Amino acid sequence: MVTVSKELQQTLQAAVGEARRRRHEYVTLEHLLHAMTKDKVASEVLLACGADLKLLERELEEYLDRTLESVAAGQDPEQTAAFQRVLQRAAWHVQGSGRTELNAGDVLVAITRERGSHAVYLLEKQGVRRLDILQYISHGVAKDGDESSGGAEGEGEGEEGAPRPVKDPFRTFTVNLVERAAQGHIDPLIGRDAEIERTIQVLCRRRKNNPVFVGEPGVGKTAIVEGLALRIHEKKVPAVLEKAAIYSLDMGALLAGTKFRGEFEQRLKGVIAGVKKTPHAILFIDEIHTIVGAGATTGSSMDASNLLKPALASGELRCIGSTTFHDYKQTFERDHALARRFQKIEVHEPSVEDTVKILRGLKKVYEEHHGVEYTPRALRAAAELSAKHINDRQLPDKAIDVLDEAGARDRMRPEARRHRRITGRDVERVVAKIAKIPERTVSADDQAQLRSLVPELRKVIYGQDQAIEAIASAIKLSRSGLASPEKPIGSFLFSGPTGVGKTELAKQLARILGVEFLRFDMTEYQEKHTVSRLIGAPPGYVGFDQGGLLTDAIRKTPYAVLLLDEIEKAHPDIYNLLLQVMDHATLTDNNGRKADFRHVVLVMTTNAGAHELAARRVGFGTDQSDPGNARNAIERTFTPEFRNRLDAWVAFDSLAPEVILRVVDKMVKELEGQLAEKKVRIELTAEGRAWLAEHGFDRKMGARPMARLIQNELKKPLAERILFGDLAAGGTVRVDVDAEGAKLVLTVLAPAPKPVPEPA
Repeated sequence: MVTVSKELQQTLQAAVGEARRRRHEYVTLEHLLHAMTKDKVASEVLLACGADLKLLERELEEYLDRTLESVAAGQDPEQTAAFQRVLQRAAWHVQGSGRTELNAGDVLVAITRERGSHAVYLLEKQGVRRLDILQYISHGVAKDGDESSGGAEGEGEGEEGAPRPVKDPFRTFTVNLVERAAQGHIDPLIGRDAEIERTIQVLCRRRKNNPVFVGEPGVGKTAIVEGLALRIHEKKVPAVLEKAAIYSLDMGALLAGTKFRGEFEQRLKGVIAGVKKTPHAILFIDEIHTIVGAGATTGSSMDASNLLKPALASGELRCIGSTTFHDYKQTFERDHALARRFQKIEVHEPSVEDTVKILRGLKKVYEEHHGVEYTPRALRAAAELSAKHINDRQLPDKAIDVLDEAGARDRMRPEARRHRRITGRDVERVVAKIAKIPERTVSADDQAQLRSLVPELRKVIYGQDQAIEAIASAIKLSRSGLASPEKPIGSFLFSGPTGVGKTELAKQLARILGVEFLRFDMTEYQEKHTVSRLIGAPPGYVGFDQGGLLTDAIRKTPYAVLLLDEIEKAHPDIYNLLLQVMDHATLTDNNGRKADFRHVVLVMTTNAGAHELAARRVGFGTDQSDPGNARNAIERTFTPEFRNRLDAWVAFDSLAPEVILRVVDKMVKELEGQLAEKKVRIELTAEGRAWLAEHGFDRKMGARPMARLIQNELKKPLAERILFGDLAAGGTVRVDVDAEGAKLVLTVLAPAPKPVPEPA
């Protein structure tokens, strides 16, 4: 059964009361519509459909005063047939839609069916149509601004689909940023003085006075425009811009609902006309690459960019745009006629120190929002840790997000447990959660980490103290601030026989420092054309729109240990490419984007000179190799300008017999970790340890033969026993040598009892 809502009951009573007050004989649709202008639900629908409630109410009162005659007092007004039909039709509509309550919106839809009434005439006069009301009630989609009526709606509903012009698209689809700044809705801009000055200079030009900001997402392109609006409000700009107003265009709203050809063009031309008519107006289009192709139909090249070009070139329309490097290259720059009308301003990621200054400036805003206090240590930790560990986003955006997240984390706690003070430790927890890394990696003290760097490396790298000292010294020099700020942390060339720990040292260094480990195998870059894989293909080649493997990796993870393995096998052009990396810590890809290598430890390994190092000196009383011959081999392989840019050439020694014993212990320990999952323990006797060291040692091949020996002599027999033999349920196995000392013997000491199978 259909019931009438409480609000609609009051509206119906108000309509009857209005007719009684005016001493009218009948309650008409005009009385009902007059009462509905004061109903909360109905007035919301009418406003959403573009009606002017005050004008509608005034016109209804004029109609009631002028048209309907008054009768004797004390007579109750009767409902007209149209009034009754509307209520009946609304009730049927509610029942048919499966609802049980009748409200003012349903009655308003039913009124529009009475096409001969003056109430419908007044609604159509204001552009309120049945389809608009239904769309708002069903989907919550409001009409696009105030629309001209264009006379009566027509006889059929099919005409409702025709394009309807918006009276003032400029006001409808733009937001005045200077007004938002006056209302306090814009955060202050910290720094970026050079970009602001360049923007003002471009805006003051006579023609082509249109700057476009190009930078990675999150570096603050939109913030610069908002900061300019704030400066205009505060009168901190040159006199030529004091009266300027920046209007931000909402491209999504401009495109939304444009179902028919001509609607989008009509709206955009209305926006352009509004900017031209408004004195000192500046149009801001965020993600400006979206105007290329926007609104174009099949077989037509008329899009938003082509509509803007004439006004942009003449200087009648001043426009500020913003986009990313990728979209600028991929979309915007390809339209040369559009790109030449804009002046490109690159917005680069700020440094950590600049980010700290930005956070200090924004600190008060976030403190007021979250009801907390940020310590100076928290601000610095947010900048430093986000730069180091959050690699898929840019400063200052990611640092601001970390602060915001830390404040929200405290705010969501129960009132009694809130700290209301955000410290560096709170920021570390947030960064660890965002970067998905252990908290201990983030919170490791930098000084303690550097102090223990050499001992930690010696625990895992054996017999290469010279290499460890060289690389540790370079890192300490960089962290102390005494190294050149325009070079990588260190550029090293590791040479020596295979299997002595060159690659392993780079891996362990990245692990201890808590940074990414990037490895490029130079055997894949032996041909001349493979250079383009590192920095991107040149124009005209397949893959030009994509970046290079090396530049993209460093831009994504600027804090890293970069290993170029087997560098002597790379094409000589790659050596030339690395010169600017070692000298200026930058590398430019095919799209003009620079990768920053200032926080990278560059390690290159080579086997050049390994043969000379393995050769013995001629003479008595010595068992050492001659490093002079190895140096000659390095000089023959690498050019002088390449060698001159290295921080150190580190010659790895062949592993000594006493070092091999430590390698045995390390590999057996790794095996024990694997066996622990199978509940198997291993006991290695001194004789077995010595046998492995003797048979796994090869001065020329390093530690790799040891890995093969352990696999053949230990892992394979153990695998058979674990799968099918007496170690299937676990146990303890002793590794010893047979009586002749020819091979290893594996003896199971205490096999675990086999589990009793459960009855079926």
